[in-house]
Order: sequence, then structure tokens, then C-alpha cells
Amino acid sequence: MPIIQVENLSKKFKDFSAVSGVSFGVEAGDIFAFLGPNGAGKTTTIKMLTTLLHPTSGSILINNFDPVKNQSEVRNSFGIVFQDPSLDDELTAYENMEFHGVLYKIPKDLREQRIEQLLNFVELWDRKDDFVKNFSGGMRRRLEIARGLLHHPKILFLDEPTLGLDPQTRNHIWDYVKKLNQEEKITVFFTTHYIGEAERVANKVAVIDRGKIITQGSPQELKEKTKTQSLEDAFIELTGKNIRSEEASTTDHMRKASRLWRGRR
Repeated sequence: MPIIQVENLSKKFKDFSAVSGVSFGVEAGDIFAFLGPNGAGKTTTIKMLTTLLHPTSGSILINNFDPVKNQSEVRNSFGIVFQDPSLDDELTAYENMEFHGVLYKIPKDLREQRIEQLLNFVELWDRKDDFVKNFSGGMRRRLEIARGLLHHPKILFLDEPTLGLDPQTRNHIWDYVKKLNQEEKITVFFTTHYIGEAERVANKVAVIDRGKIITQGSPQELKEKTKTQSLEDAFIELTGKNIRSEEASTTDHMRKASRLWRGRR
């Protein structure tokens, strides 16, 4: 059974349908990308998966637990890196990790061992006593990833984790994510509007637009389905060649980002 199972999931805000009947499954150990433009329903979906929003209808199982009925069990099953910064700037890197470990009731000896291991993993151990307010955007993201892994979750949720970062830092972040997927055997679920990220990193991609999943499969399967040579072209084929005016700048940014990614592979 998939470690994430979603059936006919919907979320309405008054008369607006942010998510409309989406269904998908994520197998344990996969890196799964939720790809779509801004406003497509990616963040709303991830909030429902992580107990932050109650769905209007449909069902979710996270590690065999229902996020509505079994919130504690679900929260213990995942770590999360939010789209918006969530670190305490007035604490050091180590103190941010320590505080998170205490909240999850990790025993002191194990907590200290795990903090050192993870800060070394993201190459921040030598900066453990520095205040986060002095960190670059990339360093903060690496620390957030380390913090999300502290309680040894089975799933790591990443909501637009590289938004606003330069291409070189994005490459480093995804190198860490792929390494932890291999070494910690952790399932990764990430949202993105960078087409190149999904093509380079994910085993499986779900394309979402206007709250609905258009299609899903491996990057290669999506290219074969649309008879295109790149995931960028497949995305345009699937979501429409006539770019909607309100999304023009976002889609243009996605295409430019994709070319940047391919140039650095």
C-alpha cells in the first residue's frame, strides 16, 4: 500500500474550489513532485496532507493514518519544510534544532547525536553556534531540511523549497535531498513550479492545474504520452498552449528556470 494515499480530495473556500477531486498515491522511497503554476492548488493540497487544513471531501492516508482523525500519528510520520521561512532568527542553528527535538520529545542523548549527524549532513556543523539571522537563504533552507529530519520521519514534505534561491544553491539543496532519500530511505513529496526540478529529481510527477490533476507518471512517461522531448514541452502540451494572461509571468518563469536547470546538469 502506498505511504501516501489520496482519493477524490477536494477543498472549497466558500464558492472557490482550490482543489477538485484529486487522487494519487506515493510509494515508500519515492521522490514525488507536485508540478504546477502558482495558484494551481499545490500548497492547499500539502496543507491538507500535513493536518493544517481539513478537506471538504475525499480521503487521505499518511503512513496508514488519517490526518483528520489521527493528527498526532500523522505529524510524527513526517517532517516539513514550509514555503515561508519558519526558523527562529534569534536562536542559533543548534538551538533551533534543540527546540524542535524537545517538542518531539526525543531523548537527550539521541537528540544530541541526531543534531550533530544532520548538521554535518547539510554542512552546517561548523556554524552550529551562529545565529540564524546571519545565515544566507540557502543555509536557512539546509537548516530547515535538517530540522525536518530530526525525529526520523518516514516522509519529508517540501513546499516550494528552493523558491527565491539562486540556481547554484538549488542544485546543492537537491543534491542533499537525493542523498537523504538514498541514505535515510525517506519518501520525499515536494511542490514546485520549476519544471527542471521535477524533471531532474522526481521518480514520479503529478501535473496539477486549476485544482485538478491533469496527468501523472514518470517524467519519461509524460514525455512519451505527449510525444515531446522535454518535461517543459510536455507541461505546455498538457496545460494548454494558450497561456492564460494571469499566469503568463509564472509560466514564463517556469520555462526560463527549466532552461537554467538543463544548462547546469
